[in-house]
Amino acid sequence: MESLYILIPIAIIFVCIAVGIFLWAVKSEQFDDLERRGYDILFDDDDTKHKNAVSDSDPIKNKHPQQQDNDNA
Repeated sequence: MESLYILIPIAIIFVCIAVGIFLWAVKSEQFDDLERRGYDILFDDDDTKHKNAVSDSDPIKNKHPQQQDNDNA
């Protein structure tokens, strides 16, 4: 029972640290573009189409490759 007096404050401190790290990540825009980094591994660095897509940071203008194929068909 006495160990709870130590463990509960430690747990609260860990939760506060985790919430602080999460808020820092949101404020520093870590979660803005989750799609592009996932596609980076799929394309070659020499691919000019991919370089243009990576350099253009506007998420509204960028479409998924599947949508681009459907637009061209």
